[in-house]
Amino acid sequence: MRRILFGTVSHAAALAVGFGLGVYLLPILTAPPSPDAATLEAMAEDAVYAAELAQDLRGHDLLHWGEGTISLTQTQIVHEGELSPGPDYMLYLVPEFVEHEDDFLPLKDQSQVIGPIKTFKGFSLDIPSGVNLEDYTTVLVWCEAFSEFIAAAEYR
Repeated sequence: MRRILFGTVSHAAALAVGFGLGVYLLPILTAPPSPDAATLEAMAEDAVYAAELAQDLRGHDLLHWGEGTISLTQTQIVHEGELSPGPDYMLYLVPEFVEHEDDFLPLKDQSQVIGPIKTFKGFSLDIPSGVNLEDYTTVLVWCEAFSEFIAAAEYR
């Protein structure tokens, strides 16, 4: 009996660890190549706004962070830097600066989805037509799968 219980518990633990590693590693293994630094720099040349991803925020931890510069042109948002890898990242424009998921969730309905982030060492996303950058102050990287804050930059 003890042997069956130990086997069940050890197999369940191994399954849980394997699932967790799979959720974390799958986005890294399936991510398309990041744009090269020169391409991102050229895309950011016409920026009307630029900001650094804020560091030491309440929502940051070992697995959820971002660093680098966010540049906003009239048609694109460009990130030059690095994000912690993870699943189902989305980029939002938010009407006020937030630093934790508790701050973002009440504003999520007032925020504008820009699109999915597929690379972790820089990205460029087109701004949907009709979106006015002046209606927002902050760019936010959010993990939809786990409702986790990743990073934010206040651009105005």
